[in-house]
Amino acid sequence: MSFTLNADQDAIRDAARAFAAEQMAPHAARWDEEQIFPVDTLRQAAALGFAGIYCGEAHGGSGLTRRDAAIVFEELSAACVSTAAYISIHNMVGWMIDSFGSAELKARFLPSMMTMERFASYCLTEPGSGSDAASLRTKAVRDGDHYVLNGTKAFISGGSTSDIYAVMARTGEAGPKGISAILVEKGTPGLSFGKKEKKLGWNSQVTTMVIFEDCRVPVTNRLGEEGQGFTFAMKGLDGGRVNIGACSLGGARACLEAARGHMLQRSQFGRKIAEFQALQFKLADMAIDLDAARLMIHRAADSLDRRDPDATQHCAMAKRFATDAGFRICNDALQLHGGYGYIKDYPVERFLRDVRVNQILEGTNEIMRLIVARRLLAE
Repeated sequence: MSFTLNADQDAIRDAARAFAAEQMAPHAARWDEEQIFPVDTLRQAAALGFAGIYCGEAHGGSGLTRRDAAIVFEELSAACVSTAAYISIHNMVGWMIDSFGSAELKARFLPSMMTMERFASYCLTEPGSGSDAASLRTKAVRDGDHYVLNGTKAFISGGSTSDIYAVMARTGEAGPKGISAILVEKGTPGLSFGKKEKKLGWNSQVTTMVIFEDCRVPVTNRLGEEGQGFTFAMKGLDGGRVNIGACSLGGARACLEAARGHMLQRSQFGRKIAEFQALQFKLADMAIDLDAARLMIHRAADSLDRRDPDATQHCAMAKRFATDAGFRICNDALQLHGGYGYIKDYPVERFLRDVRVNQILEGTNEIMRLIVARRLLAE
């Protein structure tokens, strides 16, 4: 793996950075404050190829690499972590359909997803199964040419606003081998949504429960064969963990830059606070942690691109390190701002709130440690 970007990646980074600066950053605070799902901006991002970054070109995807995606998500999240994270989730569902869907499903769903004419959500977590995802209880019972779904999914980003839901449901035995992945379209009878959750951050995307009550879905909406859904879901999460780690990089980088600017401008005791060695060391440690986290995220993305047998471990390690480091950097940036960091006139408090959940979703960081430990101790 090269430690520098090639010419194509430079161009991808520059395009994402310009879009983030021009179309996202000026509006991010208002999206957060007013809880706006920025549909038009998302579709502008899709026009640049960001709705299916590593989906194939046959149905409108960009056909890029996972490392390219990590570059894009860092840039977008430097403007708005919440919106970039939703784009990541949409990409994850698109990739699952592109990788495991039938030709008919790809042709039916992907073109409109690649333009974000239709939005997508990933439905794994339930009220009673978070980290223990294989214990999910949502059932899909076969009835002729249809499945009848009953159950509830929790904390679903895009719930009620998305048009397509990739649902992990139990079609067989207990445990991971009894889970299948089924696409459910908005408007299907029996599909409904819970209240809009009031959250600490991620306010530019709606989060609700997704509820199935005798919801009939064609069997042809299943990805792959019965019992393969959990495997598909976990493969999707490998990439999702890299993406969400990259989102933490962007938020942390924005906060580091804000802290540096504040230190060079703010004076106390007759001199710029940038002249105090203790604060210089703090800023240096933030930059070192950010650089280390980026290297781990890019290594994990490269592992996915090469289909390295250790890719899952690399993704777990990178996600744990980058999301913890990202939150710590944002928190330190807020501290360096003093009282100003705590008010909404400055963006660091928004970044702090938005990156915090990255330590929980796509598998908690405790689960990331468990994945790594199991691999280390395997005989």
